[in-house]
Amino acid sequence: MIKYWPSQPSIKLNNAIVELFLVTERKLNYNLRNHTNHYLYIDILNTKNKYILFQTILNELKNLLLNLVEININQKQLNYLNHKIFLIFIRTTLTKIGLNKSNQYNHKVIKIKNSFLFKELITYLVFGSERMNIYTFSFDPIYTPYNHVQILFENFIIQVANIVLKHTIEELNNFSAINKFLKKDNKFNQIYTSNRSIILFLNNLKLQDIIELYIYTTQSLYNEREQIWIISSRGITSKYIYVSKIDKLKKLNQGQTILLLWLEIKDIIIPKIEKIIIQIGKYTIYFIVNLFSNFVILLIRIIIFYLIK
Repeated sequence: MIKYWPSQPSIKLNNAIVELFLVTERKLNYNLRNHTNHYLYIDILNTKNKYILFQTILNELKNLLLNLVEININQKQLNYLNHKIFLIFIRTTLTKIGLNKSNQYNHKVIKIKNSFLFKELITYLVFGSERMNIYTFSFDPIYTPYNHVQILFENFIIQVANIVLKHTIEELNNFSAINKFLKKDNKFNQIYTSNRSIILFLNNLKLQDIIELYIYTTQSLYNEREQIWIISSRGITSKYIYVSKIDKLKKLNQGQTILLLWLEIKDIIIPKIEKIIIQIGKYTIYFIVNLFSNFVILLIRIIIFYLIK
C-alpha cells in the first residue's frame, strides 16, 4: 500500500515531518560512502565528519521550518524569496560549523541546480502536497508518495553538505591549506592524505563541474529529469526523477540552445540511420549467405561430377 504525503497543514503533516527527520537521522548511521559514479566534495571527509556535517544541516533545517511557520509565510512569499532563504540557510550552516569566515559564497554555483528543489521541498514541509504545482512532477500533487518527499529531503541534505565543502575548499584556496584543514581534528578520508591525491580529486571535480554545466544540465532539461542523491543502507546512491523544466528552457544560453538542438536532431536522425543500417546489414547477410550457399552447391556438383566421371 502506497503511503501518501499529507495534503495540507495539520497534525498529520507535523507527524509526517517528525517521522521524516527521525528516519533520516537513523539513516545517518549507515555507511555514508559514495556509491555513485559522480565525485562529491564530501568524499574528502571521513564518515564521522560527514555524519557531523549532515546532522548540523538537519538541525538547521529544523530551525528554518520553525521560523517559516512562526512568521506565517505564505506560498506567494515563498515563491518570491525561496532563493534568498536558501542562500541564508547556506550561510547559517557555514557559520554553525565555523567555516563562514568571509561571509561570502558562490551564488552562481548554487543557482545551477535550482537550489536543489528547495522550494518544492519547503512547500511539502510547510504547506503540504496540495500547494505543489501540478506540472512539476509526474503525479497528482494530492497523491504525492511519502517516499518522494523523503528522497527530496535526503537529496537536499547531501547537496547542501556538498556546497558547504565546495565553499570551504575554494576559500582555503591552496592545497597546503586544504591539507592542513583536513588533518585538523582528523577530518580527512584516508584516501586523500597527500597533496597529490587532493590535487587529483579536485581536478576531477572541476572537470566534472564543467561537463555538468555545459552538457549534463542541458541533457537534464531536454529529458525533463533531475539526478538526486539519497542515503541507502549501502551508502550514498543516486537516481533520476521526472521534473518539469519548461520554464528553464526559456532561459537557455546560446551554447545550451545549440546542444539542445543537436539532441533533438540526434533523436530524430539516429533512429532512422540505425534502421537503414539494420536493413543494409540484413540484405548484406542475406546476400553473403546466398552467395556462400550457391558456392557450396556448385562445389558439391563439381565434386560429384568428377566422382561420376
